Amino acid sequence: MNVSLAYLGDKKFEATTNKSSYIMDCKVITPVEYFATGIIGCTGIDLVVMAEKDGYAVNNYKVSAQIERTTSAPMKFNSIHITYDFEGPFDAQKARRYILASLESYCTTINSIRDSVKVSYTIIHNSQKIADKESIASGGGSAMGFDDGFGGACCS
Repeated sequence: MNVSLAYLGDKKFEATTNKSSYIMDCKVITPVEYFATGIIGCTGIDLVVMAEKDGYAVNNYKVSAQIERTTSAPMKFNSIHITYDFEGPFDAQKARRYILASLESYCTTINSIRDSVKVSYTIIHNSQKIADKESIASGGGSAMGFDDGFGGACCS
């Protein structure tokens, strides 16, 4: 993966990836906020991709995060709590499996920070809370060998 930034002035950058480019306006959204939304975007798309591979659609889907940071520079993330709220024509066990597959195996961003940041989650599936403030296993990322049967569903 190659990414780059070109400064445009007025605290704006043109961000370029292998696939596209966009304007990063740091007066409107800080780089830390881009980073945080990238984290929940990565784990967020995993659910959609895994459900689609099983022939299901995900509806009314929202992913949000509450992040605690240290108070002194560099103000690192201490913890992130992610809430998944969605509907789908699959049972709660499969909904939980999709989310845990993302958090424990596939989401690059979560697995890049998990050794230093406490990661927890809540899952609301079809208006029912099926997990509340649960934590993922710490450390190890995909080396943990979590086999969910999806074979690397998302996010290259």
